[in-house]
Amino acid sequence: MASITLEKISKVFGDGTEAVSNLDLHVADGEFMILVGPSGSGKSTALRMVAGLEETTEGWILIGDRLVNDIEPKDRDLAMVFQSYALYPHMTVEANMGFALKMQGEPKDQIARRVREVAEMLGVSDLLHKRPRQLSGGQRQRVALGRAIVREPAAFLMDEPLSNLDAKLRVEMRAYIARLHQELGTTTVYVTHDQVEAMTMGDRVAVMRDGRIEQVAEPSVLYERPANMFVAGFIGSPAMNLVQARLDGHELAFGEQRITLPDSVFDARRSLLSYEGREVVVGMRPEVFHVSYNGGGAGRELTFDVLLTEVLGSDMLAHLSICGTDATARLPGDTIIRGGDHVRLLVDPTRLYFFDPQTELAIG
Repeated sequence: MASITLEKISKVFGDGTEAVSNLDLHVADGEFMILVGPSGSGKSTALRMVAGLEETTEGWILIGDRLVNDIEPKDRDLAMVFQSYALYPHMTVEANMGFALKMQGEPKDQIARRVREVAEMLGVSDLLHKRPRQLSGGQRQRVALGRAIVREPAAFLMDEPLSNLDAKLRVEMRAYIARLHQELGTTTVYVTHDQVEAMTMGDRVAVMRDGRIEQVAEPSVLYERPANMFVAGFIGSPAMNLVQARLDGHELAFGEQRITLPDSVFDARRSLLSYEGREVVVGMRPEVFHVSYNGGGAGRELTFDVLLTEVLGSDMLAHLSICGTDATARLPGDTIIRGGDHVRLLVDPTRLYFFDPQTELAIG
């Protein structure tokens, strides 16, 4: 195993497109690091530079203490798992899994033993004599993982490996890969656009936008203490609601509606005091809302227009509007509201987030 370090990495393509810009990232030995972001954020390009499939325009890549910028991909001691599985269609599962060892000149008996061990670990022992076209998507992905594992590389690089699977199988494979990492302890860099994968699998998560890292932290820190509006709006499902309001003393004014902020909010965010009389962006997670049935929530109540509702069994997602801004509330599934209604919701002011509307940075 080995650490992976990116120092001031940039990638500019021939047409002038800057896919990655001045990126710094350290992945510790044995860590499961997630690169997450929307399409075009540069996450896959960064991974391909680590693998050696893309040359860096600037910066340095180290695997352990070895500078690998000028080292061929096959000599970097990395194993990559692709979205497309990339299995050889004419080979059996056994031949696919053992191919890299064969290319390294390993003895046949050692290759066979290692393939059998990994196949048993992955639950594909009964598939060794089949070809890829005879396998389901989940089975193909396990074989692709197995081909990477048999090599015992210094690190795994995974580029959206679950994107081609259906929703149920994605959940199963997500847990499976996380469990494999616990067993193997191999350094892993995993690229995804799915923030649910990021939050459930990674030791740490690097959130990317426009070729830059916005924040790197443990999943719980990203959720509870987002550094800026982009991270706040990207991490969480449904996303955090971001609504503009005016700070008027100890009150937040949403148009004609107001809620009162207790002293504890200002004690926790001393910088918020300097926004007196100014606009701020207020972040509200969907789960901070509660229906107000008896009107007993003075200073904590806002009225929303209901656009539509989605009942998801025990939960309901209510799509709302306030001051011309769309918002989402997660409510109990038996809540009786429907599109076209007006609903009064209680808001816990101690669970709000605040951002500067110009810089988009969190107000601390």
